[in-house]
Amino acid sequence: MGFTLMTPLVAKTIVILTMVAWYIIRFRHAHRSRRTPITHSHRDRREQLLLIISLCGLGAVPFIYIVTGFPWFADYPFRPAQAWLGLICAIGTVVLFRLTHKALGRNWSVSLDLRENHRLVAEGIYRYVRHPMYSAFWLWAVAQALLLPNWIAGPAGLVGFGILYFGRISREEQMMLKQFGAEYRDYMDKTSRIIPKIY
Repeated sequence: MGFTLMTPLVAKTIVILTMVAWYIIRFRHAHRSRRTPITHSHRDRREQLLLIISLCGLGAVPFIYIVTGFPWFADYPFRPAQAWLGLICAIGTVVLFRLTHKALGRNWSVSLDLRENHRLVAEGIYRYVRHPMYSAFWLWAVAQALLLPNWIAGPAGLVGFGILYFGRISREEQMMLKQFGAEYRDYMDKTSRIIPKIY
């Protein structure tokens, strides 16, 4: 009975609601963090390109698929059990986004930025992983792949965000090492990048 409640329309609605929830959480914190000046930034062309690629994979491609059905030729049969797993991942995504933004406060930035009086956040969700925001995006990408029965729109988030993640993570950690030195190195020794105790 429970499986019948999950339909392709419900699955697509979950993807849209995840996007909306992300925007609501981010908008509030982006507005607040703008009051704190940026003192150092790595927003170069490479960074901008990575952000655009990620936005296409997690935003534009799935949205076009949901609204138009394109690329319909890449559809495969809808599997309710798979979509239920996608719902669990989507809920986890929203929870992680909320916890991450709450912990970062005014230190949050969409890009590789350091703000005035920037401090190393190592409490809250950051006690367990160094990059829980990336954990949330990976979970979102998995949710999208599970919820959209299309070989292009589904995994587009994994590809788009994956390119951003692997193109940025080392640069970000080098920036933090330069800013916080031994304090950040000690923090790295105590935490995993995105999955507690694993990676």
